[in-house]
Amino acid sequence: MSGTTPKIRLRDLKKSFGGKVVLNGVDLDVAAGHSMVILGGSGSGKSVTIKSILGLIPPDSGTIEIDGRDVLAMGRQEREELNDRIGMLFQNAALFDSLPVWENVCFKLLAQKRITRARARDKAAEVLAQVGLDGSVGDLSPGELSGGMQKRVGLARAIAAQPDIIFFDEPTTGLDPIMGAVIDGLIVDCVKRLGATAVSITHDMASARRIGDTAAMIHKGRIVWTGPAATLGDTGNAMVDQFARGEREGPIGMELRK
Repeated sequence: MSGTTPKIRLRDLKKSFGGKVVLNGVDLDVAAGHSMVILGGSGSGKSVTIKSILGLIPPDSGTIEIDGRDVLAMGRQEREELNDRIGMLFQNAALFDSLPVWENVCFKLLAQKRITRARARDKAAEVLAQVGLDGSVGDLSPGELSGGMQKRVGLARAIAAQPDIIFFDEPTTGLDPIMGAVIDGLIVDCVKRLGATAVSITHDMASARRIGDTAAMIHKGRIVWTGPAATLGDTGNAMVDQFARGEREGPIGMELRK
């Protein structure tokens, strides 16, 4: 990426909660149009990293740049304009139970008055088709959907406003292996169709290899490795390979026994 401004650049990002250090100098570049997967154990700082980029958690120090612009120095309106370009698929889909599927899909567009309610139904049907669902699903409530269908609707909502950055939080959690592979395929297709930059956090190594161009592992609040996602499990980095293979013995296991 030499000579090219990354879509997302993090430098020396730090965050503590009380006396607990969660981020301890995170450095990470995500190239425009690429899919980055962030790996790490529970409490390693994956979610806090993404929430910092999204502006949900203010870091204690460090820099966050998107398209070369300092996000932390932005005013409220500028930050809101940036957020309009971002989509998010939450871990448990996080659909609004009180709204039908079509309103869930077009929620952002409706809230910002970028679309009429009459047009929103047709728009929802268009986007649902992109994630393999019939337009009639739009009239159902989230409670009537299976877990896999809820994930698809969550993906449809994430892409409805045609964002150029999309975050995925554990996209295959709670799904069987086949449905997980289906969701991964839809994610890859949707990201490519939009030409978007994607950042995902996952514990699912098969999913990471399918959806990631590159991968990064965070451990004790720092990025300890980055490289091609296809090499996970055979990177030559003992810590990363142990995590990717799910092995009890290795440098991480030694730390856990201390």
